[in-house]
Amino acid sequence: MKTTKIIGRQNEISALEKCMTSDKSEFVVVFGRRRIGKTHLVNHVFKNRFTFSYTGVQNISNQQQLAIFSMALINQSALPATIPKIRNWFDAFNGLIQLIESTKAGPKSKHVIFIDEMPWIDHSKSGFIQALEHFWNGWAASRNDIVLIACGSATSWIVDKLLHHKGGLFNRITRHIYLRPFTLHEVEKFLDYYHFQWDRYQIAQCYMILGGVPFYLTLLDPSLSLVQNIDRLFFSGSNAPLKIEYAELYSSLFNNPVNYISVVRSLAEKREGMSRNEIIQKTGIEGETLSKTLKDLERCDFIFSYMRYGNKKNNMIYRIKDFYTLFYYKYADGQQDRDTERWSHSINTSQVNSWQGFSFELLCLNHLEGIKKRLGINGQLTTSTVWRSTKQEQRAQIDLVIERADRIINLCEIKFANDLYVIDKQYENRLRERKSQFILETKTRKTAIITMITTFGIAHNKHSGIVTSEVVLDDLFEKQT
Repeated sequence: MKTTKIIGRQNEISALEKCMTSDKSEFVVVFGRRRIGKTHLVNHVFKNRFTFSYTGVQNISNQQQLAIFSMALINQSALPATIPKIRNWFDAFNGLIQLIESTKAGPKSKHVIFIDEMPWIDHSKSGFIQALEHFWNGWAASRNDIVLIACGSATSWIVDKLLHHKGGLFNRITRHIYLRPFTLHEVEKFLDYYHFQWDRYQIAQCYMILGGVPFYLTLLDPSLSLVQNIDRLFFSGSNAPLKIEYAELYSSLFNNPVNYISVVRSLAEKREGMSRNEIIQKTGIEGETLSKTLKDLERCDFIFSYMRYGNKKNNMIYRIKDFYTLFYYKYADGQQDRDTERWSHSINTSQVNSWQGFSFELLCLNHLEGIKKRLGINGQLTTSTVWRSTKQEQRAQIDLVIERADRIINLCEIKFANDLYVIDKQYENRLRERKSQFILETKTRKTAIITMITTFGIAHNKHSGIVTSEVVLDDLFEKQT
C-alpha cells in the first residue's frame, strides 16, 4: 500500500508554507527518526517548486558524494555550462549559487533548496559544514528569496551540527520542525482513510507493535487481518520487510550503532526500566560515552527518561519507548524456527499476554494528554512519575503517579484486557495495601486516589469501590494538541 495523502502534520505544514511568504530567507531544519515521513512532508508541501534538491548517499566517500552532487547541479541547472568544476564543498555551494542565479523565481516566490539526509554528506574533515556556513552567512542570509531545507534522520547530528552549533551556524536556523510518531488518533485516521475495518482494540494492538511510524503503516494490507499482517511483515522469511528493517534502522542513525543497540536491548528486557548504574552494570558502557548514547536515543524517540516519585532528578530511570524495537527483540530477533505464522500461533499465549501488558503501559505513557483530559485535569499543572517501594519485602510499584496542583494524587493502575476488567477481593486488597504503602513511604499529606486505566473499563461489583476514577482505551484516541 502506497500513501500520497498527509495525515495530521497540520502545524508542520503551516510552518513550511509560512516560509514562502516571510520577508526573509529561511533556514529550516526538518528532523526525526528514520521512516517518520520527513521527505514525504517536504515533497507534499513544495511539490515541484524546488529550485534544487539533493539527497545524501550513505556510506560513500567524500569525493563520490561531491561527484554525485555535481551531477545533480548539472542535471537541474537551466545553464549547465555555468556550473564550475567541483573539487570541494566550497566549489559545490558556489555551483549552487550559480544555479540559483540562473533560475528565475516569480515576484512573490522563493528559491527552495532541499538537501535531504544531510548527515550522510558530512564526512570527517570534508569541510561540508564550513562550506554550508559560508553559503548561508556569506550569501543566502542577506537575501529574502531563499528557503534552505536541511533534512535528516540522524537526529543527534542535526542537533549538534545545526541547532546547537557553536560556530558560524550558531542561531542561524530560522525554523526547526521535529516530526514525532503518529498518535493513536492519527493512526486511526490513517487506517480509516485506507479502509481498514479494524476496531480500536485492534488499532491499539497494531500501535503496540509498529508504533506511530507512518512508513510501517503503509506496509499493512487492508485485505488481511492484523495477525496475518504481522506474520507477513515479520515472519514470512529472512527477507520479511520489518525483519530486515532492524539492521538498517540503527546503522542509518548512528555512526557506531553497537553501544546504542546494547543499551536498547538491555532496556527491552526490563519492564520497569533501568537506572544509569544498572545500565552500566548490564552493558559495561559508562562515562561520557553512555551520556551521549542515552541522549541520542532520547532525541530519536527510542527511549525516554523519568523520575521515580520522590527521587532526585539525578536518579533518572530509562525505559524503552519505541514499540517496533520492543516487539522485534521480544519476537523476531534471532528467530530461527522458520514458522511463517509465528504470530498466529503465539497470539493467545501467556508470553504474549505479558508483552501486551508491558506495551499497553507504554501506550498509556505516550498518551498522557488523553488520560489527563478524561480525568478533567488537562488544564492543571501536573507531574507524571512512577513509584516503587524502597522496602525489599514489599516491592510494590505503581505504574503511573499523577501529582496535581489541586493536591490530589492519581495512583494509576494500567491493565490490558479483552473485556471488562474484573477486580476481585484479592486485587482489591492489593490496591488498598499499595495505596497505604505509598502514603506511608512518601509521607505525603495530599489525597491519594486509585485510578484504573483499562481497555474497556472495569466490571462494577462489590470490590470495585476502591477505584475512584477510570480511563479507558477510547480516551487515548483523543486528538492531542
